[in-house]
Amino acid sequence: MQRAHLAAVAVLLAAGCCPCQETRCPADESGKVLHGKATYYADKYHGRTTASGEIYDKKKLTAAHRTLAFGTKVKVTNLANEKSVVVTINDRGPFGKKERIIDLSRAAAEKIGMIQAGVVDVTVEILD
Repeated sequence: MQRAHLAAVAVLLAAGCCPCQETRCPADESGKVLHGKATYYADKYHGRTTASGEIYDKKKLTAAHRTLAFGTKVKVTNLANEKSVVVTINDRGPFGKKERIIDLSRAAAEKIGMIQAGVVDVTVEILD
């Protein structure tokens, strides 16, 4: 590998960001629990291409995360009502506010009862 490429990989790993978007990151994160806020996709994104190349379908149980590998399954629990849903990561985001850690599809948001609130406190458990 070229020296510049190795330096770029080292910077990404140190920042907690995985340069590999399609495969598992070097450290297995299964079982890790994240805490933060969840949002959900606006209906206008239905039918658009996600970062993974899949078409966003608001009726599927999918989500966006900044760094988890595409295909990773996570359990998202709404802390206000304890409702949970398992989703598959297929996109990048949420962008903007750092406390927002996951963007859910509309179907996933409905399953955990967050449509009215729009933004809720959640835990995200990495399953595989």
